Amino acid sequence: MPEAILDPELPIVDPHHHLWDRRNYAAPQAPEHPFMTAIEPAKRYLLDELMADTGSGHNVVATVFVECGAFYKADGPVDFRVVGETEFVNGVAAMSASGLYGDVRACAGIVSRADLLLGDGVTAVLEAHIEAGGGRFRGIRNSASFDADTDVLGPLNRVEAGLYLRDDFRAGFRRLAPLGLTFDAWLLEPQLPDLIDLARAFPDTTIVLDHVGTPIGRGSYAGRLEERFPIWKANILELAKSPKVNVKLGGLAMAFCNFPSFLQEPRAPSSELADQWRPYIETCIEAFGAERCMFESNFPVDMGSCSYATLWNAFKHLAKGASAEEKTALFSGTATRVYGLSLP
Repeated sequence: MPEAILDPELPIVDPHHHLWDRRNYAAPQAPEHPFMTAIEPAKRYLLDELMADTGSGHNVVATVFVECGAFYKADGPVDFRVVGETEFVNGVAAMSASGLYGDVRACAGIVSRADLLLGDGVTAVLEAHIEAGGGRFRGIRNSASFDADTDVLGPLNRVEAGLYLRDDFRAGFRRLAPLGLTFDAWLLEPQLPDLIDLARAFPDTTIVLDHVGTPIGRGSYAGRLEERFPIWKANILELAKSPKVNVKLGGLAMAFCNFPSFLQEPRAPSSELADQWRPYIETCIEAFGAERCMFESNFPVDMGSCSYATLWNAFKHLAKGASAEEKTALFSGTATRVYGLSLP
């Protein structure tokens, strides 16, 4: 049975979700990798599905879209095809802003992709995103996620080790701050030192660490979450010393983390999810302060562990002891500030 919604009046800005249509993801001659079902539990997640989730009981007032390789242009200069994702999402945002779908302002902020390995040449791509975003484009994400054990990421093994340390990547990265753009970082727990180094090298760039740094519980890391927790914690404390780094509290329902609640049947209640995730969430809040932390849904990826309503109940369990000011920061204020959202 669905859970009763906790604190239903609390305003929420969901700073991390995706939109996609993967119904034609794999060509007939290239069967889909079996791990993709765990990574992407929903084949279609567009405005209707998002509105059903945001309307499931919590007071979600706005969202931020984060890149997922959706709706790139099919032709034109290769480096600019990523701008198709911003064009698509800005259209979805315009639909939501009409009010015909309710009061929530979906995709009030847009985080897309641009290849920072282009160096100075990425500027033109960033400017194209800004133009296509209709005032909603806020920044980019380049994933650096890598592990030598290919079972950890499965079909998402797409980059080589050390992306954030490369000179050509950093030549592109330095173009973000002058344009007022943020950088979302997705990498795995053992790679956190790379992000620490990047943040120190660019202290004026706003960085957002996705998914608390993605603890790993798959492949050769299976059963080792507790063993590696002190390593993760030490790196989080070090990363928090860079004042322009913020952290998204979520993503722990993903297949990569492999908590006991992942794909559990019957589904774990929100209280159980909160207990499993508590060490990571509380460490981040203590390290960064509520003013640099934001709860995220990471939907539809995180539906592998729970519904949207249950997820936000879990976060509200975790924030139970926070002050009113801290709750505002965690659930809406930090996201609004970091992504410069203009809300009604």
